[in-house]
Amino acid sequence: MKAQARSLGFEACGIADALPPIDPEGRLDAWLQSGYHADMAWMARTRAVRLNPQAWLPGARSAVVVLRNYFRSFPPSAPAAARVARYAWGRDYHRALAAPMKRLAACLNACAPGVQSRICVDAGPVLERAWAARAGIGWIGKNSLVLRRDLGSWFVLGVVLTTLPLAPDAPIQNHCGSCTACVDACPVGAIVAPGVVDSRRCISYHTIENRGDVPESVQDAMGAWVFGCDICQEVCPWNCKTPETTLPDFAPREGVWNVSLEDLLFMDEAEFNRRFAGSAIRRAKYAGIRRNARIAQRNRSQMKRTEQMEQSGK
Repeated sequence: MKAQARSLGFEACGIADALPPIDPEGRLDAWLQSGYHADMAWMARTRAVRLNPQAWLPGARSAVVVLRNYFRSFPPSAPAAARVARYAWGRDYHRALAAPMKRLAACLNACAPGVQSRICVDAGPVLERAWAARAGIGWIGKNSLVLRRDLGSWFVLGVVLTTLPLAPDAPIQNHCGSCTACVDACPVGAIVAPGVVDSRRCISYHTIENRGDVPESVQDAMGAWVFGCDICQEVCPWNCKTPETTLPDFAPREGVWNVSLEDLLFMDEAEFNRRFAGSAIRRAKYAGIRRNARIAQRNRSQMKRTEQMEQSGK
């Protein structure tokens, strides 16, 4: 099965037992009870299913977890460019992983009569990161992302739940140690405990999921980020040597990875839909991206005024 996964373009594959408990430490419940999910009400609504894969796929016995590296390095964006999280530079990863995930599920179904499988690419009631850690794909870092020694955290995950019993892999050791680079670098203090992120403070949450007003404290810290945020990944020591992906799906699209604030501020909704067709950026909606661009423009103007004042004072 792992060889099949690699032949489909996945860099790694791990297997976990799908029998409960899925979250023995109660991390999801603690996160929800603390209100760290902000207004993502679906996280609370789907709690029971996330903790019981049998409710999503009756008879589930195994979880096959795969990943694809999306890392691409580029020279710094032009001063007028907005900041976009790396995973959104190319094709929407939900779409990019769908076809190979379906083929992997078909392979599992063909292993024995009556086998059923169901895929999830960050769009269903599945705790992908918990499954990844359980399957030995990586460990949960202090920034709550899954980390590997060879790829850091620059990858997207896919999970196939299946009724086929498979030999599980062992979890791997956490290699974060005493490092607090991600915690220290977060400009809004969103990492409130090792592996715990308070969405109410998180730039990524506010630029993508929040449909209302962004708190002033977060606006000031957003800089030029208009979709997502990579700060906690960019400072992680494990992300320093990630090889660049060669997958065409994750090739940076011109006018997406380096879109200018001016373009975002002045494009109409039809142009937004055309420019970002097939891109994860559409998740934030036209109104959300324009709101983010206005905040980023204000931050950039403020930074220029501060620089001018500092220079005039010399």
